[in-house]
Amino acid sequence: MDGWTVEEDAAGSRLDRWLAQRYHLPRNQVQHWIRDGRVLVGGRPGKAGLALHGGERVECEPPPAPESDPRVVAEPGELRVLWEDSAVAVVDKPAGLAVHPGAGRAAGTLANRLMARYPELAGVGGAGRPGIVHRLDLDTTGALAVARTPEAYRALSQAFSRRRVDKAYLAIVYGRPEPPSGTIDAPVGRHVRNRKEMTVRPGGRPAVTRYRLLAAAAGISLLELDLLTGRTHQIRVHMKDAGHPLVGDPVYGEARWKAFPRARRKPLETFPRPALHAWRLAFDHPTHPGERVEVEAPVPEDLTDLWRDATGTAWPLG
Repeated sequence: MDGWTVEEDAAGSRLDRWLAQRYHLPRNQVQHWIRDGRVLVGGRPGKAGLALHGGERVECEPPPAPESDPRVVAEPGELRVLWEDSAVAVVDKPAGLAVHPGAGRAAGTLANRLMARYPELAGVGGAGRPGIVHRLDLDTTGALAVARTPEAYRALSQAFSRRRVDKAYLAIVYGRPEPPSGTIDAPVGRHVRNRKEMTVRPGGRPAVTRYRLLAAAAGISLLELDLLTGRTHQIRVHMKDAGHPLVGDPVYGEARWKAFPRARRKPLETFPRPALHAWRLAFDHPTHPGERVEVEAPVPEDLTDLWRDATGTAWPLG
């Protein structure tokens, strides 16, 4: 059993957050340990939201690492690798492919394909999420990092939680933002009525997105967006709140295509997904100090075709 005395300067920290930092693991993973009674504070079972005072004795008995993950089996399937070495890989996720198994989906995910190429991922990370240190929405394309070793998993998880990873996205939105660059700092939380949706609201979790206009034509814009935080649906929610929803977004979008000339209307109306692409990803190598990994995912054809068909102009990026 592991044990520590809580530092005085940690007073006010939640138990689950403090413990996740100790193990360099996602908070939801140590929350499972706490619920299972594996964490004691002052000799008594702790609760995830317990506020620490400093000076307490915290003891934890992590569950043994599984030799394999029975929820994720190897499955053949296309896997576009953008960069890899023995510790980490960055892959190009296509639209319509879930990152890992979840409710109602036991197979047919990116994680299943990863297991086929990298069998050593079994036991790396949380159950059902072999090597997965961050996610992309079902219909978002682009760069996604995968840890291939426990050491890399711990380091990358910590880098994401401490906002030391640079994430740049491309999005096609309605309208033209003014000013052409800026920062959206607006808290995001669950919608009070529709619990499947997120919204900007008081009391939500801090969320910050930087944006920059790359091109504008025929009533739509191409933006570069940099995430300074990683909230669920953050870009989609922030752009809707700013008055520039993503083209094709079935949840946070709007039917603005109805106001467009008939010749330009169809590609906007029929685009089948949020027009969002995880373009660039940069992070410090998890096991090679001083080495920076910088990866760019090619822009998918459906986005370049959307721009060309909706504006009558060429894709603006070289």
